[in-house]
Amino acid sequence: MTVIASEASEVEIPRQYPRRAAVISWIFFDWAAQPYFTLITTFVFAPYFAGFVAPDPARGQALWGFATAAAGLMIALLSPVLGAIADASGRRKPWIAGFGSLLVIGSCLMWFGKPGDASVIPPLLLAYAIASVGVEFATVFNNAMMPTLVPPDRIGRLSGTGWATGYVGGILSLILVLGFLAASPDTGRTLFGLAPLLGLDPVTHQGDRITGPLTGIWFIIFVTPMFLLTPDYPARRPIRAALREGLGELKRTLGELPKQRSLATFLLANMIYTDGLVSLFAFGGIYAAGTFGWHTIQIGTFGILLAIAGTLGAWLGGKLDDRLGPKRVIAGSLLILLLALAAILLVDKDSILFVPVAPPALGGALFSGAAERAYLVLGCLIGAAGGPLQAASRTLLIRLAPRDRIAQYFGLFALTGKVTSFIGPLLIGAITAVTASQKAGMALLVVFFLAGLALLTRVRE
Repeated sequence: MTVIASEASEVEIPRQYPRRAAVISWIFFDWAAQPYFTLITTFVFAPYFAGFVAPDPARGQALWGFATAAAGLMIALLSPVLGAIADASGRRKPWIAGFGSLLVIGSCLMWFGKPGDASVIPPLLLAYAIASVGVEFATVFNNAMMPTLVPPDRIGRLSGTGWATGYVGGILSLILVLGFLAASPDTGRTLFGLAPLLGLDPVTHQGDRITGPLTGIWFIIFVTPMFLLTPDYPARRPIRAALREGLGELKRTLGELPKQRSLATFLLANMIYTDGLVSLFAFGGIYAAGTFGWHTIQIGTFGILLAIAGTLGAWLGGKLDDRLGPKRVIAGSLLILLLALAAILLVDKDSILFVPVAPPALGGALFSGAAERAYLVLGCLIGAAGGPLQAASRTLLIRLAPRDRIAQYFGLFALTGKVTSFIGPLLIGAITAVTASQKAGMALLVVFFLAGLALLTRVRE
């Protein structure tokens, strides 16, 4: 059992660290939450919404972007406040349970998003926003538990292992959907050549829609060990007293932030490059669906390859984090993202870097076109860089932030990750709507990564 200082005035440093089972159980939060990002926001449900629920892919990308923006704005406004209250009250698990419930409810409601039914679009986007708020807030409080689990010199490895484990969970959930649940409307068969389990109807895309309830059930099952085995911070105050003290501490923190130049600059850099990364992941599957005409099986297979690359990247990034420092890992990841994104914008169905190539043959093998294979390679580079970028970012925050206000600073971390996160999807949605070009909308993300990298150079660990 971990013993943690409980006095409000003390820095919360554990006198001893918990058993391995407690740390592994905490790591499984990433495993539990990742299918939401893999199945819902990136590779299955979002492309399904854009291709079959919305009137057309460009309008679907725009609507999805507006919903993502609305959820991001709410997360941005409330994250630091809730983090400050959690620091004052002490405990993290009740917050994870409450917001995890929103994730489960919102995800399960996505089952009702039938294709071609315009009346389901507003409630479907509302369910998506609710689930997004839930998963992001639950992640804030889960991250705040990290300093009590391992010594400071192992934080990078813990963070990288968590991200890598999450990617593995995402891969397995995607294999489950593609191999056993989601079938092609043309053949009625899954990626493994099987009839879909549970009698799911390919014509009404029940295999795509089942990803919502599956995400909710998956979260409940795999987050449970964390609640049972990982020690929480001790309770300090009732919620009313915590509210008063937490808001006062937040005001003091915000007042001190300009004096902490490296921390403030890092939060600003995180705000910008996270906006670009979230937008890239949110629209990567939709962009592929519009560019190559991919459906669930192609996009899902692409997602599996991307997640495998992300797993390896996050695991290796965690080791490099402890050895080289998180700032260098973040900078290297941003450079890879920039190069891969710039190359992707120069890949079209019948050309690669302005060089004409044969388009994919109708009815041909999976990813038979040269442009499709180039997109796969570049997507894997993005996956390999995205994992260590996110893992090293939370490690760098832990190194820069005061230990006794860690949840509060993770709230600010979420704030900077979300306060402008609506801008990326909003601009992508607006530019796509105005130009009717998905490529024009995605080109905007180059600016986000360049600006984030420029600011990162001014951060001192």
